[in-house]
Amino acid sequence: PVFAGMKGSAIENFSCVIYNIFLMNCTWQAGRDAPGDTQYFLYWQESREDNQKECELYIKDENFRNMGCIFQNVSIGTEKAYFLVNGSSKDSLIQFYDEYIDLYKIEKLMPPSNITVNCDEIKNDCMIQWQRPKISHSNKDKCFKYEINIKYK
Repeated sequence: PVFAGMKGSAIENFSCVIYNIFLMNCTWQAGRDAPGDTQYFLYWQESREDNQKECELYIKDENFRNMGCIFQNVSIGTEKAYFLVNGSSKDSLIQFYDEYIDLYKIEKLMPPSNITVNCDEIKNDCMIQWQRPKISHSNKDKCFKYEINIKYK
């Protein structure tokens, strides 16, 4: 059955963030009613054509339970990625958790770089320039909107 396992044993509060273009960090909390010896395992699939991969670098809590994962060399495609977290316990069956996520929606962008400000006091104006941050899923500038907050001293 799809929901086999002890009720309340599946993970909760699953979330992932992609940062620095190709690093992804996923975290979760143990199920409310999961036995103390429950160990969780994360698998993901970037697209239907790719093979499912297990986490290679787990983040562990104080009880040495897997409570997160760091993935390297992540590439963002157009398809939703599939995530599956299952668990095991010697005491009972653990419910699994799964979710499809658009990776581009969880990418945390870095701030602009190489910011320069050149002011001309005679003309009473300033030119501010910067390089947009690198992102993994697009090279289009139309994705970006900037806000400049100028404070006078």
